[in-house]
Amino acid sequence: MTESILQMTGICKGFPGVQALKDVDFDLAAGEVHALLGENGAGKSTLIKVLGGIHPADAGTIVLQGRALKIRSVPDAQRAGISIIHQELYMVPELTVAQNMFLGREPMSERLPMVLDPGRAQAAAQALLDSIDMDIDAGARVGELSIAQQQIVEIAKAISFDARILVMDEPTSSLTSKETDALYLLIERLRKRMAIVYISHRMEELFRISNRVTVMRDGRSIGTRETASTTSDELIELMVGRKLQELFTKTPTEAGEVVLEARNLCRGAKLDDVSFSVRKGEILGVAGIVGAGRTELMRCLCGIDGLDSGQILVHGQPVAIRKPMDAIRQGIAMVPESRKGEGLVLCNTVGFNLTLEVLGDFIHGLRFDGQEERRIIADAINKLSIKTASPDVLIEKLSGGNQQKVVIAKWLAARPSVLILDEPTRGVDVGAKAEIYAIIDALAHTGVAIIMVSSELPEIINMSDRVMVMFHGRKTAELPRTELTQKLIMKYATGDSQ
Repeated sequence: MTESILQMTGICKGFPGVQALKDVDFDLAAGEVHALLGENGAGKSTLIKVLGGIHPADAGTIVLQGRALKIRSVPDAQRAGISIIHQELYMVPELTVAQNMFLGREPMSERLPMVLDPGRAQAAAQALLDSIDMDIDAGARVGELSIAQQQIVEIAKAISFDARILVMDEPTSSLTSKETDALYLLIERLRKRMAIVYISHRMEELFRISNRVTVMRDGRSIGTRETASTTSDELIELMVGRKLQELFTKTPTEAGEVVLEARNLCRGAKLDDVSFSVRKGEILGVAGIVGAGRTELMRCLCGIDGLDSGQILVHGQPVAIRKPMDAIRQGIAMVPESRKGEGLVLCNTVGFNLTLEVLGDFIHGLRFDGQEERRIIADAINKLSIKTASPDVLIEKLSGGNQQKVVIAKWLAARPSVLILDEPTRGVDVGAKAEIYAIIDALAHTGVAIIMVSSELPEIINMSDRVMVMFHGRKTAELPRTELTQKLIMKYATGDSQ
């Protein structure tokens, strides 16, 4: 490996009541992409904030190219050539690309002292964008750019500080697959001029672009591995302290009577003659590749989208589900694929979100039962082990895993007989996944019929009692747990019914 240009040794950082970092070691070599991996709360963000001057370290040393650094502020880090691109981009939408890039350090006119020179700023910004082969107009308003383009502007801004180290925190979390591929290509070009610290919980990304991976757990650096010489199973074991197989909680349940049955459901080109059933206490997995019609099927079951034909039965009785309220009255609840877009009110509190579906339990006409509201909230937080300082915390402040548990708890408060989970662990870390699997298993034991849509085959195989496979809007197979293998599921998910 190339000689290290950055060494962080024995880094400690505490906050009131929390020791966030405990003797963390981390190093970075010239021209490498060094990934930082760990569950939410492992200390990744705190470590990079120490490196970026947002939080001064309580103890430890930082050495850059053989010189000891005292990083006490963001300007200290920037002067040392360290730039951070945070997961949440901080730019002024109404200003241009150039204005955002040089905000607070605008070039002055060479002829007129104390007079700003916007033309000089725009020329410099355009030169930086051109230097990384990005077709972005420095005079364009940032609010008109895509998220991917805004990230590129942040990268160009980092280069403008003569950055030698670039930290990227979950850079693909809001990008499409095409935009992600473009970012990977840009990273390959950037590593020729700087070293990159890359934070992500997506394993496929780390194996695609990183040279090394350092795993953090409970505020400590657990180990560093050469990416080419490790496996996702090994990294997961380092992250959570147990083997991959131990993440899944699936204990035997005895399925009861059929709770929900769908017969010959059709909707345009999305669904074609789909029939299935799910029983009390059963977990029915639904597998398929993108475009299979899985989410479209769930939306029809919940009344979000209408059916062209077919029949839905609940407890053996035909029901008409034309809108979501019809489904809720029939005991059908759905945790949507996009928790932020469809499952939560991000600008409101944890307590507000937890009680949205059961307002009638504590609001009776003009009478408000605050004690019952508090009981419902406390019960949900305790049962699902939701980590929040208070019910009054804004939901957007919670980790992805805890946000997902709030969405699940919101619907459980309504006491559904059928719970649809569409990609229940998407965008959450491995530890939170294990907690959600345990919740799903416990719900099945209480008699809830669960339909779980997932793109992760290990999740489908380890958590399902049966699996329905779909392809292009059709059901291509229904497999018992004893026959579940990735190869067989993918055979039917790609339309091979032979």
